[in-house]
Amino acid sequence: MDMTELNARIVEALLIASETPVTQSRLNECLDDGHQIDLAEAVDYLNTLYEEHGHSFLIKGVAGGYQLVTKKDYEGYIRRFLNRSGRIRLSYAALETLAIVAYKQPVSRPDIDAIRGVNSEGVISTLLERDLIAVQGRSDAPGRPLLYGVTQEFLRYFGLNSTSDLPRLKELKEILHAHSGDYAYREDVPDEMINVPEENDSDDG
Repeated sequence: MDMTELNARIVEALLIASETPVTQSRLNECLDDGHQIDLAEAVDYLNTLYEEHGHSFLIKGVAGGYQLVTKKDYEGYIRRFLNRSGRIRLSYAALETLAIVAYKQPVSRPDIDAIRGVNSEGVISTLLERDLIAVQGRSDAPGRPLLYGVTQEFLRYFGLNSTSDLPRLKELKEILHAHSGDYAYREDVPDEMINVPEENDSDDG
């Protein structure tokens, strides 16, 4: 076994064992002195092998690191399996609030309430407990309400590498539908809920 293959196998083992995205710094911490592995190169090597052999999974950049994920072709099977296995899913209210925070961050609870038209205190508490959002300071508005933004756990949950990977509004509605579990999918998500460019807009911002 040459060094390239050995390094790739080490990275693969760590990806399988880790519940969170593997970063270069975390990889370096577990290597013996003098042993260096370029994580990005190992990932490219493994993804090439996976593609050549037609595997149902690949390695994707997520939350600043890398994680093994299944291909979209099998999304329906996995969703049904997870629903039946009792996996806790987010309510539509939580997903709607997350969308507002993601695109408006940093955003205060009064602003979230105004956009949703309902009190969001309970939903925000749940999202804080699940580490999907975090306090990012205070607003200069009267009362100096807390400001919220999304976390690394949010990126991991939705398979994003950074907030720059957030989808356009049309794609966001599809994601809300996919993640809404047993909750009714609302077709009337207002376009004005979040100010993001539509598909025919420029991609340079």
